[in-house]
Amino acid sequence: MKKAADVLSILFDEQFIKKAQCYTNIFDTWAEITAKNGIAEAADHSRIKQLEKGILLVEMDHPGWKQILQTKKDDLLKDYQLRFPEMEIKSLSLILGKNPADFKNNSDQTQIMQNELSEEKKTETPEYLQSKEISFEVNESEIDYSSIKDEELRNKLIKLGQIIADREKGIS
Repeated sequence: MKKAADVLSILFDEQFIKKAQCYTNIFDTWAEITAKNGIAEAADHSRIKQLEKGILLVEMDHPGWKQILQTKKDDLLKDYQLRFPEMEIKSLSLILGKNPADFKNNSDQTQIMQNELSEEKKTETPEYLQSKEISFEVNESEIDYSSIKDEELRNKLIKLGQIIADREKGIS
C-alpha cells in the first residue's frame, strides 16, 4: 500500500516539476527567439514540435519558411542552448508539417496556455492531499486522466503510471 505523499512525490517531485516547466518554456519562447534572430514572422508559420534526445524538432507550414529558418538554424540553436543549458539541446532539426492549419493562431494558443498555467498556479493543494498519514493503493485502471487538458502531459502521466505499475509488479 502506497502513501499519498509517496505517490505524489514520485509524480511531482521538485526536479520533475522544474524540468517540466523548463520543457514548457522551450515551446513558449519560440516566437521570442525567432524575433531576436530577425525572423519574427517565422513564428506564425512554424512551431517547436518536440524535444527528444537532445534534438529540438521544428515544424513549419511551407518549404519557403524552412529555407528561411535554415539560414538562422545555427543562431536559433545557440540561443536555445544558452537559454536552456539544463535541457542539453544538441541540435535543431527542421521538418515540413503535414497540416498547415496546425500553425494558425499560434500566438493566440500560446496566450491561452499561459493564462491556463497562471490559473493552475493559483489553486492551492487540497488539505486531504497534504496529510502524510493517508495511504491507499493505486490501481492504474481506476485513474481518470480525461480531466487533463494537455494531451502531451496526459500521455506522459499515463506512461509514467504504466512504468511504475510494471516496476512494482517486478518487485513484488
